[in-house]
Amino acid sequence: MSELPPLNAATLWGILRDEVDDTTTNHLVWHYLGYRQDASGEWNADGVDAAWREKFPEPPDFIENRPPNVQLTRSIPKENKQLLKEQLGFEGYKLNELIPRKTRRATMTNWLLSYMRDHGITL
Repeated sequence: MSELPPLNAATLWGILRDEVDDTTTNHLVWHYLGYRQDASGEWNADGVDAAWREKFPEPPDFIENRPPNVQLTRSIPKENKQLLKEQLGFEGYKLNELIPRKTRRATMTNWLLSYMRDHGITL
């Protein structure tokens, strides 16, 4: 993917509202985890934390697959677990909206917020 959207409130809300497509959402998280794709389409995980690289040498689909999303959840520091609420004012989904794809997107958004906080990127 050549052009990723910026890490800002509009993009994060777009992920939560399912307005940013799955491919772009995955690519955003892959990029900030350190995965890089070369011109031939091959993935390089040299920039990925060793624990991630060992479990996921190729970038995983966080929306379609539970195990990588669980790993993503576990990698969010405790003090950053409530960033969806604290920084975006996100109050969660309604009961009838609680489906895996939406909750996984919320996890991905929270992970991106955590990344932003840890790297001094402001909304």
